[in-house]
Amino acid sequence: MPLRPDDVTSPTTLDTADVLHLRAAGVSLVLDLAAGLPRVLHWGADLGDLPGAALAALRLAARSAPAASSVDGEVVPSVLPEQSTGWLGVPGLTGSRGGRGWSSAFALERATHARTAGGGDLVTVTAADPAAGLGLELVLELTPQGVVRQRATVTNTADGTYDLEGVLLTLPVPLRATTLLDMGGHWARERHPIRTPFTHGTRLRENRRGRTGFDAPYVLVAGTDELGHRRGEVWGVHVAWSGNHRSLAQRAHDHPGLLGGGELLLPGEVRLGTGESYTSPWLYASYGAAGLDELAGRFHAWLRARPQHPRTPRPVTLNTWEAVYFDHDLARLTELADAAAAVGAERYVLDDGWFGDRRDDSRGLGDWYVSDEVWPDGLGPLVSHVTGLGMQFGLWVEPEMVNPDSDLARAHPDWMLRLPDRLPRPARHQQVLDLGRPEAFAHILERLDALLTEYDIAYLKWDHNRDLLDAGHGADGVPGVHGQTLAVYRLIDELKARHPRVEIESCSSGGARVDLEILERTDRVWASDCIDALERRTIQPWTNLLIPLELIGAHIGSGTAHSTGRRAGLGFRAGTALFGHLGIEWDLREADDAERAELAAWVALYKDVRELLHTGVSVHADPVDPAYAVHGVVAQDGSDALFAIATVASSAQAPAALVTLPGLDPDATYHVRPQAPADVVGPWQHVPWWKPEGLRTTGRVLGQVGVRPPHLQPERLVLLRATRVD
Repeated sequence: MPLRPDDVTSPTTLDTADVLHLRAAGVSLVLDLAAGLPRVLHWGADLGDLPGAALAALRLAARSAPAASSVDGEVVPSVLPEQSTGWLGVPGLTGSRGGRGWSSAFALERATHARTAGGGDLVTVTAADPAAGLGLELVLELTPQGVVRQRATVTNTADGTYDLEGVLLTLPVPLRATTLLDMGGHWARERHPIRTPFTHGTRLRENRRGRTGFDAPYVLVAGTDELGHRRGEVWGVHVAWSGNHRSLAQRAHDHPGLLGGGELLLPGEVRLGTGESYTSPWLYASYGAAGLDELAGRFHAWLRARPQHPRTPRPVTLNTWEAVYFDHDLARLTELADAAAAVGAERYVLDDGWFGDRRDDSRGLGDWYVSDEVWPDGLGPLVSHVTGLGMQFGLWVEPEMVNPDSDLARAHPDWMLRLPDRLPRPARHQQVLDLGRPEAFAHILERLDALLTEYDIAYLKWDHNRDLLDAGHGADGVPGVHGQTLAVYRLIDELKARHPRVEIESCSSGGARVDLEILERTDRVWASDCIDALERRTIQPWTNLLIPLELIGAHIGSGTAHSTGRRAGLGFRAGTALFGHLGIEWDLREADDAERAELAAWVALYKDVRELLHTGVSVHADPVDPAYAVHGVVAQDGSDALFAIATVASSAQAPAALVTLPGLDPDATYHVRPQAPADVVGPWQHVPWWKPEGLRTTGRVLGQVGVRPPHLQPERLVLLRATRVD
């Protein structure tokens, strides 16, 4: 999110000998400005109101003696670590002038402090290295929610070209952070957690896919041994960038550890001429004194405070892809719209296959004209039918891609990202359109603008179905990922400026473009192309580590999952999709009356609880029985809560073990009872209190002791509602 002049108060110039203590929402960030670039003396739990003498004592107490066989004096890395200070870890700035000026030694020139319009703290530092011919501006912000974010701008202040290789920003973590957690995965299995010990050395995660990536670290977390959703002290960072990027955790014998990240630049990708600048992506950071839920809650609160965050109820969305695929027929699609409206859908999205000669995935991509063959009267009849039913109309697009078998590619073969002597290896029969070329950018902007102007389109499902490989830009084939990423941002920004009411979903072969920078300009993400409810039991909660439920697309699929072939009952599918931005991806014409009635009941429940789900606090119980997953949402004031208890495997316990319901007001009394339509269980699953009248007890009992759930067979789900009793 860029900062505008009207976002901040008049800045106050800081005494660079000072220690600056920033506080917000239970977090302290203590900056030492005396030794050059800012050093972080503490990032973590709130230290309280410290007078100047106490801050000076903190700086003194934190100082260390020189390490044996090291440089003289103390070595503490700044937020942009430099080898010139004695730091021998990964440097914050890499680059040179043909092999010269490769090691920076920035001297601080000015530091200012301002308050943001939202009530946060903003510190801006300018520094220079005359010998290297470089200027630097560092921006560090502590938001009112306790989120730390920072970015750097590097400027070439000398004659000639400076070849920038990378900018890495960091934050320190203490030695007691002994465990690392980040994410891995692949198509249809995004964001699965990976735990490793935080030992000496570097854990480096590099993404070279040209998009955020299925296997991106997402949030790189360092925590204490007991790290969990509701336990352990945790620190986490996220690189807000939709192109190549890197994240790292580093620990050495002379430093307890740091987390960092930034853009991964290809060779020669950023060459700064005299007076030119490069601004790094934002590095976001969050802290939790009591587990991952607290860390996530800070991210969620920050996102929800943004002025562009969705404020209207998130509409139930039917997407046509797994219902009809490429088989577009007006009669069939209007019948599907009728069925969608009958169960309570509020948005209808026409997926791939509506344009050019796109009858399969091998051709037509890039020809963004409504197909005369399939739609002789245009999309108007379908749009009118859908909106006449009271639903919004949405459309699938993939503007960054092109099939070689397309009119666009035949007319402009030079508009593809490529090297001069070869095209990249194809993926899904497609190449990447070079949006860094002004004429290609202008063409795509005109086509999308024309569609949004002609038709009553409220929503774009914006897809991106391949990695960027050999992504050369222009006649010389210079690396183009950085420029492509910025061009995509400009394209979406311009479309949003022209059509501010249109919402956009970030879809990228499913969940391969989920990051905070794409979410500056989009309104939800498609978590995964896999809507198998069992797989989604992992994908959705870990996506929720960074972003709140209302931004996570979660659909109810058909009885047999498209991506895995696994079969699941409607209650398990719907109860899983409930915790997100609910949608349907199912040919409802094939559903029987009983299925449609049950589906309508789930949609009605979603509409009843979506304000709770999309404004409340996400909570996840740390599992005692690995067969059971327990999570929920608690209202900000603790007055209401909805929990899901799901089985992901066979339990070794009979009867089922007690499960705790986290996040409730410990001193309040709650009425806890099964929530329809997921409250019907067989007689073999009966527990004495599992009945409409439920039970009444305190939030402390529910959070510490818990309740006995029904003994559920694998891949079953029940819901619990907890309402505070005044």
